[in-house]
Amino acid sequence: MKDLRVRDLMSDHVISVHPGDSVDKVYDAMTELGIRHIAVIDDEGDLVGLVSHRDLLRHALIERSDLPFFIQRAVLRRTRTEEVMTSEIETAEPDLPLAEAARIMFENKLGCLPVTEGWRVVGILTESDFVKYFTRRHANDNGLPN
Repeated sequence: MKDLRVRDLMSDHVISVHPGDSVDKVYDAMTELGIRHIAVIDDEGDLVGLVSHRDLLRHALIERSDLPFFIQRAVLRRTRTEEVMTSEIETAEPDLPLAEAARIMFENKLGCLPVTEGWRVVGILTESDFVKYFTRRHANDNGLPN
């Protein structure tokens, strides 16, 4: 792992929304795609925030079983992404050593790091990427199929 860089593990397929998009769009994308983080970009394509599943739980009344479903959906439609996103986010550049990215994530208790060149999002590095890497590496070290 010593010579690995963020670009070696990151996913370059990043789902994004705009600050003015409704939270129901974010929630639906997370649910349908099985992801927990979505980048928020402005009209120029620059990163302005990040929405995590935890942000949705904290701010948007998701999974409030005491509310009827149609009310939950109405709240999600009325809430804008900019209202729930985290705007002060740590990022990584593609050439950052992977060990440094892991340290940043661990010390800041982050589930992901958006990968940027300037403010343009070029990828995302998540906890799952590390798990996949070590699972494959362990399988290869033991002669198991990946």
